[in-house]
Amino acid sequence: MPNGTMVTHFVLLGLTETRELQLVLFALFSIIYLLILAGNVLIMVTVVNDRRLHTPMYFFLGNLSFIDICHASVTAPKMLADLLSVEKTISFGGCMAQLFFLHLCACAEIFLLTAMAYDRYVAICHPLQYPSLMSLRACTWLVGALWSGATVHSLVQTVLAVRLPYCGPNVIDSFFCDVPPVIKLACTDTYLTGVLIVSNSGMISLTCFLALLGSYLVILVSLQSRSIEGQRKALSTCGSHLAVVALFFGPCIFIYTRPTTSFSLDKVVSVFYTVVTPVLNPVIYTLRNQEVKGAMRKLRERQIFSRGK
Repeated sequence: MPNGTMVTHFVLLGLTETRELQLVLFALFSIIYLLILAGNVLIMVTVVNDRRLHTPMYFFLGNLSFIDICHASVTAPKMLADLLSVEKTISFGGCMAQLFFLHLCACAEIFLLTAMAYDRYVAICHPLQYPSLMSLRACTWLVGALWSGATVHSLVQTVLAVRLPYCGPNVIDSFFCDVPPVIKLACTDTYLTGVLIVSNSGMISLTCFLALLGSYLVILVSLQSRSIEGQRKALSTCGSHLAVVALFFGPCIFIYTRPTTSFSLDKVVSVFYTVVTPVLNPVIYTLRNQEVKGAMRKLRERQIFSRGK
């Protein structure tokens, strides 16, 4: 702990102070968290067990499901416990750990969604080079690189927060620890730190988002020369990815591309990208994807047949 730090724990205000509403939210978010675990584990198991899904697109989809589980698990269990608790506290070390893993998972998802857009770009615009450009080795390197980049980003964010002196107020107006609400409690001027946070998190989100939009604009232009059936199949796959991108990048850009301020809307936006988006991703990718639905159906029939034996 840095010199001058006297705060040993933080108090989280949570989502609401109304007891009845807390119980309702506990029941609601408990169901959502179980659906996150069940839906994303099902996708991972399906991708692993069906050889037809051993392609780069579904390799990335399985990794996305893993990240969604990790991302939700950073905040949801603590949030659920606090909804039943009178005192919503978290230790200084626990707060910094939550902050680190939150940014690790969020940044990894941003980079993975960008890699998935690149995969679709190569598959549609350069189909002949696709097997060599998106080999298993190349995909593995991409995943390793995105986790490395996310780790560096998360370390920077954590260092920016932990190096500040905390000697007075310790009440965080949120249901989890994140850099913007935490640094507001520091006993020093945090303007420069806030600028660095916007430069780091905000620019990563905005740059990757613009890269995604650019890749899909190129894809749309290249589809003009394709057959109607080819256009329909490509747009179906890209449509699912674009829906996930919009659901995840929108809240991230809203929170991290502006100076540190206190908006009541921040809590709603934070709930959306930490809890709601991870439960929607499996729904988006399964409802619009016939291959995944078919693989899940075969997996279920295989399990029923095995039990019958």
